Amino acid sequence: MTAALVVLGFIVIILLRVPVSIAIGAAVVAAFAFSEFRGDLYITPLQILDGVNKPSLLAVPFFIMAGNLMNAVGITDRIFAFASALVGHFRAGLAQVNVLSSMIFAGVSGAAVADAAGLGAVEIKAMRERGYRPEFAAAVTVCSAVVGPLIPPSIGLVIYAFLAQQSVERMFLAGFVPGVLVGLSLMAFNRILAIRENFPVEPKATRQQVAATAVDGVLALIAPAIILGSILGGFVTATEAGVLACLYSLLLGMIYRSLTFRGFWKAVTETMMMTTVIMIIIGFSIAMGWLLAIEQAPQKLGNAIFALTENRHVFLALMMVFILLIGCVVEGVPAKLMLVPMLLPVIDAYGIDRVHFGIILQLGLLIGIVTPPMGIGLYIMVEVGKVPFEKVTVACLPFLVPLIGVWIALTFIPELSTWLPDLVLGPE
Repeated sequence: MTAALVVLGFIVIILLRVPVSIAIGAAVVAAFAFSEFRGDLYITPLQILDGVNKPSLLAVPFFIMAGNLMNAVGITDRIFAFASALVGHFRAGLAQVNVLSSMIFAGVSGAAVADAAGLGAVEIKAMRERGYRPEFAAAVTVCSAVVGPLIPPSIGLVIYAFLAQQSVERMFLAGFVPGVLVGLSLMAFNRILAIRENFPVEPKATRQQVAATAVDGVLALIAPAIILGSILGGFVTATEAGVLACLYSLLLGMIYRSLTFRGFWKAVTETMMMTTVIMIIIGFSIAMGWLLAIEQAPQKLGNAIFALTENRHVFLALMMVFILLIGCVVEGVPAKLMLVPMLLPVIDAYGIDRVHFGIILQLGLLIGIVTPPMGIGLYIMVEVGKVPFEKVTVACLPFLVPLIGVWIALTFIPELSTWLPDLVLGPE
């Protein structure tokens, strides 16, 4: 009863448009107050403090800070220029540049919000000036931002690794191929749209122009290799890699002479705000997980699903529908914190690899950022692109085809997620 109360209470409060950090806390406190644990309400702050007091979570603020610093020093402009020189002359040129820029920037920020907000302003402005419909430019921008939290480093995968007791290195490697597949599918879809849409075509860049943009942005382009290589090489932990990414971003700001005190302070304050919200959500989610564990909700859920079907493929199909519905109303971090503790015993019972399931969950929830009514990416595009919400929403719907297509492939072909980590780190 308590488990049902906390989950339903959370969903109802979210639908009332209450901020997630407050909604999840209110649901947990209400569940305590109306359950047999009402006399043990003091457990809530203890669970919150215990939940956030984990060294592995230190990686989260540092990667957020790295992404914000990269935006502050103007790395987005250099990445966009390099991508434009490479693929700008293709059909639907700037739409392809949009996707490729997101794939490159993903190796730095690891967050869809940072991608959509940082690159979005540059990309939408350029596409509108070249004659692309504003809603189409916004749709391509937000859908390509889905790549960010898949290609390492990824804040979402750090949190999943913490919850599922998997190594961050293995999760990072598992996200690389799926991230590339999502990017390539969006580029292929842009090419199909170009058959019936009269998209502008950019002049083909000369080899000298490609080389010039590559040299101008080379220090930014090697950032992902430095971050991931240092982790996989065993030189640093994921948290230390986050610190390294921040220091490298500051170094780029000094080299390019583009980092101002105002930009630095904005990066710091935005990082503090985002980290605070995430840690509040994590703390309350740990308390929620404790309640669910006491009520044996994961075991009851597993028994109910087993009674419905013992076929793993049927279970995965049902799980995809469930994840997509959750992703439509709940953002990625709180959704993971709510679902992972409940679902881990179930996926273990079905013999599903935890790394594979992490990628399924990550991409499914990411698709939620472009799905109404709660898709945060849609609201970001309204602000960044100055496009009405309903127009952005309609323009995004066709892009769900390639996104869901890749998601289905990743779900039913686990090797797409697991072969690279198994190759580099060895099978578990």
